[in-house]
Amino acid sequence: MTESGSVDTSDARWSDLAADLDALAEAHATAESDAMIAELTRAEHATIDLADRLRAATGTLVVIDLPDGESVRGVIREAARTWLLLAGPARGSQRHLVPLPAIDGVSGLGAGSAPAAGRELALTTQLRDLQRDRRTVLIRTRGRVHRGRIARVGADHLDLDVLDGGRRESRVIPFSALLCVSHAPPGMAP
Repeated sequence: MTESGSVDTSDARWSDLAADLDALAEAHATAESDAMIAELTRAEHATIDLADRLRAATGTLVVIDLPDGESVRGVIREAARTWLLLAGPARGSQRHLVPLPAIDGVSGLGAGSAPAAGRELALTTQLRDLQRDRRTVLIRTRGRVHRGRIARVGADHLDLDVLDGGRRESRVIPFSALLCVSHAPPGMAP
């Protein structure tokens, strides 16, 4: 109380003002921290590529849209910088080797990412495995689907021994035209 007998409220006002300023400073610091976290998150996302996202989804069922308007569906078995290997959800079902540049979109992919664990196999290695095994494959390009066996694998192309009924021919297919290489389903063998 003051000498006149009234209550001095100036101390209370200063305390309220100080509390308000502290709360304002804390809110400002929280907002700055939230903005910094959001910016760091955006910067981290900018370093993640599609292969990292696909690698993190190994074992997940996805649908891959291809530039020819068709899709392939399967469980991600392996993903590398330049290719993706899908297998149908049932045991022993068809497998699809998809070059990453041929992917127009992916459905069913989560937000996680995983960097490469070490040195990865090249697309050519996967194709040479199919060549060595003499597997009958379906090769989808931008304009056609070819059934045959891979005869040779070059640096940027493959030679396919086309199996079309009784007619056999050799066809050179540049990797830039590859959309998908699938194991031919049972019953399609020559």
